[in-house]
Amino acid sequence: MLDLEKKLNKEQLEAAKTLEGPVLIIAGAGSGKTRMITYRIAHMLQTGIPQSSILALTFTNKAAREMWERVKQITQKKLSNLTVSTFHAFGVKLLREEIGILGYKNNFSIYDQTDKLALIKETARELKIATESLDLYNTANLFSSLKTERVPWSRENAELRPLYNEYQEHLKIYNAVDFDDLIILPILILEKYPEILGKYRARYRYLMVDEFQDTSLIQYKMMRLLGEESRNVCVVGDDDQSIYSWRGANYQNLLMFEKDFPERKEIKLEQNYRSTKNILAAANSLISNNKNRKTKELWTGIEGGGTSISLFYPENEQKEGEFIAEMIRSIKIREKVPYQDFGVLFRTNSLTTSLEEALLSHNIPYKVSGGTSFFQRKEIKDIISYLRVLANPEDDVNLLRIINTPRRGFGKKALEYLRAFSESKKCSLYSAMSILRWASDSGIPEKIRRDVEDFLSLLDFYREKVLHPKGLSEAVKGLIEAIDYWGYLILEHQKNEKIARWKYGNLVKFIEIIRRWEEDPDNDDPSLFSYLNRITLITREEDSEEEESKGGKVNLMTIHSAKGLEFDILFLAGVEAHLIPHAKSLEENPDNLEEERRLFYVALTRAKKRIHMTCCRTRKGIRGSIECQPSPFLEEIPAGLMELQQEEKTVEPEEAADYFASLRNAVSKP
Repeated sequence: MLDLEKKLNKEQLEAAKTLEGPVLIIAGAGSGKTRMITYRIAHMLQTGIPQSSILALTFTNKAAREMWERVKQITQKKLSNLTVSTFHAFGVKLLREEIGILGYKNNFSIYDQTDKLALIKETARELKIATESLDLYNTANLFSSLKTERVPWSRENAELRPLYNEYQEHLKIYNAVDFDDLIILPILILEKYPEILGKYRARYRYLMVDEFQDTSLIQYKMMRLLGEESRNVCVVGDDDQSIYSWRGANYQNLLMFEKDFPERKEIKLEQNYRSTKNILAAANSLISNNKNRKTKELWTGIEGGGTSISLFYPENEQKEGEFIAEMIRSIKIREKVPYQDFGVLFRTNSLTTSLEEALLSHNIPYKVSGGTSFFQRKEIKDIISYLRVLANPEDDVNLLRIINTPRRGFGKKALEYLRAFSESKKCSLYSAMSILRWASDSGIPEKIRRDVEDFLSLLDFYREKVLHPKGLSEAVKGLIEAIDYWGYLILEHQKNEKIARWKYGNLVKFIEIIRRWEEDPDNDDPSLFSYLNRITLITREEDSEEEESKGGKVNLMTIHSAKGLEFDILFLAGVEAHLIPHAKSLEENPDNLEEERRLFYVALTRAKKRIHMTCCRTRKGIRGSIECQPSPFLEEIPAGLMELQQEEKTVEPEEAADYFASLRNAVSKP
């Protein structure tokens, strides 16, 4: 039996026990929101609500997994029928069941941003649009905004409508959807087919949405479609932490919820379980300057305020990096704080270089979160796709990725022909191409037959090479040369050969990574299949148990990436005017000032014990060194809550010796 009264405070308990009807829960930073949500779901199950009737939606796979695991731990039940997922993962689930009604097959591919850019470029070429005159990144963002109804078609973007329509047609030809389609297409199905909407409404009688302030208009639309009949909709969020308007988040969804569900119950969670009183006082003082917000005042029962916030003025970014690295090293040694409990946050990725250089020079392990993984870079993904097809020719998704990378003549008509033939024979594209390769009476146009012959011959030749024991790295090197990937990069980046060289350099690194893996004496299976499995698991290996036992790594990340996280010791770098608030954001829209303030509020409330802020006196800009001024947000924090920080004293040799001696003793104990 759950004993909610002992597990939750008064407001959390009310939120967890209110199961019927709409509920709006305003959950302040560090207020035990996830704890409340998991106990609420556990309470629902205990009262007899079936798992299959509950749909809980959040924004990251990590958050969904954590929520699901916590509910399982609390209830000690198998949760095979409980749906806890992201909006997009739920969209995939619905489309796997229903997308056939729109003319797709249910084994559709999902295109990421890299795939999307490549397809836009391909369709532009089909329409004879000069790709060098097309800003692919901005075009992709515009297509996303059009599709998700953030911007309308207008005179300014009308010339791109043919390209947009062709892009959509190509997606369907490839039996693929992009990330936005994972929300748009389910909504289309639910609105167009009442019987399907009725089925999902009957299935999911209880809806919960976490991080509600981050929902977009179309995500809100999906939630409303599913929940407006049962009215059992619980949304949890904090308008003070709405920081993602640039990707479609709309904190005014809180107001829309109040309008669409006027009978709602509203509950505020204001007790903070994370930060010291000083940190909360600073955060409350800062955010009170925003006008468009629900009034709330975070408070804590944690004893001892202390001087939790310091400000240091380094001469430049190199001195800033040195100060942060030396502070981390000193605190690590003197207070035995593990590296993973340190967070270093910044407004933009451009600040990372000097920070990484300083941490490297002090031998401090770190990880940069939110950046692109090496194995997710397009040039690496392209070659991995070749390897996946060589390992499994029936893999249509990866075969479609490489069939025209580099371009080898397979146009829209050829692909339509091959897909239609594979469907008529009920076989994979590779099998269809193999049949057409040798069939004398297929009626296939001679050009397509020659292109198929050349492509399959290439695959046949390198399949034998990559399957040779300890020959993988050399085979990959030969494959890259055989397809002239360098020439492809030069064509793709005609205006900037530096980018082409950088990308080709990544491929050289990739070959070297494979070679080292092959030559590792502890590697008893240096096969292609083993390596592909390794790539699949590589992101999990980055956070191994061994690493955790060594104290982990210092976390470097943008403030946006730090949302939802917490650190004992927090460093905020570059707390300067033009960075916080960001000048470009204010240039685009002066109204962004309130979101920039919310972003700084989110940064402050990541800290549990101490915050060290840095504000450089000078910083390198595009046109040389520039004078820096402190962020105006610092004036909104009472002066008595902060102190000026002096340069960190170097750790004395005796202190370091004592630290390493205690470390050796700990390691030597059985």
